[in-house]
Amino acid sequence: MTETPQTDTEPAPAEHPERPSTVDLAAAFEGSGVREVLAELDATMIGLAPVKARIRETAALLLVDKARRQMGLATETPTLHMSFTGNPGTGKTTVALKMADLLHRLGYVRKGHLVTVTRDDLVGQYIGHTAPKTKEVLKKAMGGVLFIDEAYYLYRPENERDYGQEAIEILLQVMENNRDDLVVILAGYAGRMDRFFESNPGFRSRIAHHIEFPDYSDDELLQISQIMLGAQNYAFDEGARATMADYIAARRHQPHFANARSIRNALDRARLRQANRLFNEAKGPLGTEALSTITEADLRASRVFRGGLDADRRMRQAAE
Repeated sequence: MTETPQTDTEPAPAEHPERPSTVDLAAAFEGSGVREVLAELDATMIGLAPVKARIRETAALLLVDKARRQMGLATETPTLHMSFTGNPGTGKTTVALKMADLLHRLGYVRKGHLVTVTRDDLVGQYIGHTAPKTKEVLKKAMGGVLFIDEAYYLYRPENERDYGQEAIEILLQVMENNRDDLVVILAGYAGRMDRFFESNPGFRSRIAHHIEFPDYSDDELLQISQIMLGAQNYAFDEGARATMADYIAARRHQPHFANARSIRNALDRARLRQANRLFNEAKGPLGTEALSTITEADLRASRVFRGGLDADRRMRQAAE
């Protein structure tokens, strides 16, 4: 390697470059692209007010830290490892994707991609298998966000031959040593995550941000159903909209309901029934309205949909 010598005409680098005396946080916010991420989050995700507030707090922290560094103030690299707790279908994975984009725009991670894994992606089935699997996942996630869904399954103390603890030890080491270029998000049910942290103090000490995802309300789920349909150029007719509202009210408090995920599944079945109805009943050419409309009959034709309403009816009768 050849080193180019410095000539007499080249100015020597300043030992103490001049620091700005003020900083414009509003300008920094506008120039970072954060506004676009937050606006997209608001536009695409219904509800989740406390979650969105925490994301804005994180953005503010990183913007202020950047300003402090520019002015020569002491600033430690913040620990941004997180836990997302909540029931299925509350948007945890989608928010993690937005968080990765946000951290990239603010210069916290190099790439801003999201790697989503479960226990099976990290833990091997025999001696010597777990470490390579875990390290390979971490290598792919470096520079972005690693999202571990149902993270409590990593720890199975009841099984003496379980290799989850090996994966945990590797994760903890990387979370500490590479926290300037990797954010780990542990996700799952709130109660199980609490017990997981109690059993693994290393994780508890490294998780700085705990964000709880609330269940959606009836109105929010109805809005979500309409947004999901609209994204595919479908719409409810008036009877279907009212029936969907009844279904949500009946199904939301039943076991195994998965919020937006259950709504998506119900709509997929309704589209299937609509297609079958059109195929069997159409007597001639079909227009845009016919091809794009979900009717009350399409919803009620689904066995699972009827089962949700019937279960609610039985519950009410038993209560009476």
